[in-house]
Amino acid sequence: MASSRELRSPEPFLLLLLLLMAAVASSSAAAAAGNVVELTLLAGAQEKGAVCLDGSPPGYHLQRGFGSGEHSWLIFLEGGAWCNSIQSCSIRKMGVYGSSKFMKAAEFNGILSNDQQVNSDFYNWNKVVIRYCDGASFSGDAEAQDKDGSTLHFRGLRIWEAVVDELMEKGLATAKQAILSGCSAGGLAALLHCNDFHAKFPKEVSAKCLPDAGFFLDVEDLSGERHMWSVFNGTVHLQLYNAYSDFFFAFFYQNVKEVLPKSCLAKKDRTECFFPAELVKSITAPTLILNSAYDSWQIRNVVAPDGSFSGQSWSSCKTDIRNCSSTQIQVLNGFRNKFVDDVEVVKDNGGWGLFIDSCFTHCQTPFNFSWNSQASPVLGNKTIAKAVGDWYFERTYEVKEIDCEYPCNPTCSSQLPT
Repeated sequence: MASSRELRSPEPFLLLLLLLMAAVASSSAAAAAGNVVELTLLAGAQEKGAVCLDGSPPGYHLQRGFGSGEHSWLIFLEGGAWCNSIQSCSIRKMGVYGSSKFMKAAEFNGILSNDQQVNSDFYNWNKVVIRYCDGASFSGDAEAQDKDGSTLHFRGLRIWEAVVDELMEKGLATAKQAILSGCSAGGLAALLHCNDFHAKFPKEVSAKCLPDAGFFLDVEDLSGERHMWSVFNGTVHLQLYNAYSDFFFAFFYQNVKEVLPKSCLAKKDRTECFFPAELVKSITAPTLILNSAYDSWQIRNVVAPDGSFSGQSWSSCKTDIRNCSSTQIQVLNGFRNKFVDDVEVVKDNGGWGLFIDSCFTHCQTPFNFSWNSQASPVLGNKTIAKAVGDWYFERTYEVKEIDCEYPCNPTCSSQLPT
């Protein structure tokens, strides 16, 4: 047994080893914590009526830029589906997507990373993640009574406006370069607010939009139902057009016109105007659409949602595209062809970009390995990070890449998030 003296006085080399291990651990912890960004709650949220579903103040994470990126800003809108009924919004307000009471610090990776090796073009920019707590892609301005008698606040539009106003005071107003991005429902929000974002800056400021996995399709599911239409229709009528009288309807309709394109509302159903295929027709700001043509979330929830097929016939396929039969792949190719048709409306738009890969994934900018690593999808000999950088900084004539049908692209990794 070792003596008490030996326990108190380790050998010099052991002491040195322990000190080195402690230093490495401390350095690693500091490095890990360096890209963890604390939550900031919106000041005066209640007075502005800019609150989450439960009435709590919305939040955002701001990581300051430095060096050459001091006057460059990336605004990223968080995603997380939608709530389209009193019941679903009531459930949602009890979690992180409906209340800031559950929000914590966030780790910034991918396009949000401050690591120059991972994110060479944007690593030192001011980067902001606006948390998603309204359930309607930052678009509603209404309220409703919950079953328990409390108020459900549908204030996404006010959250967008109030948070951006606060960021303008913190330096966004003097930006020389700016990008509005977002993932999933946040990608849809980036499309909804793209023109408004672009209009906040002088013409000499390069302000562009980068929706990631936000291009949702209106297609029939396996049972012939328009599942995505049903979701959006409920969301639009609950949150954007929730009116209690003709007067209030007119009031809210005016507010909605700030989000949905007037040109679309003049001739199409308001729900149809919520779909990206219509939104992109009215966007004048330079925009790059980043998406998979085999978007894994849409395959699972739009093409083959639970209840749209019998037994377990699609369960394995929609979990992993590699498990799909040739007949099932034909169905997915039909979805892919519709996707390509819908995005090609902007193919000839100057200043626009496309990066439409054939990977079974959903959201690719916020993750290091899909954004810029050996596992990243490649189109036109470019990773996503390279393609986005070339498009934004206009280093090439154009970036408009549409992948071939699955499984043609060997760079689509099974490690990508699905």
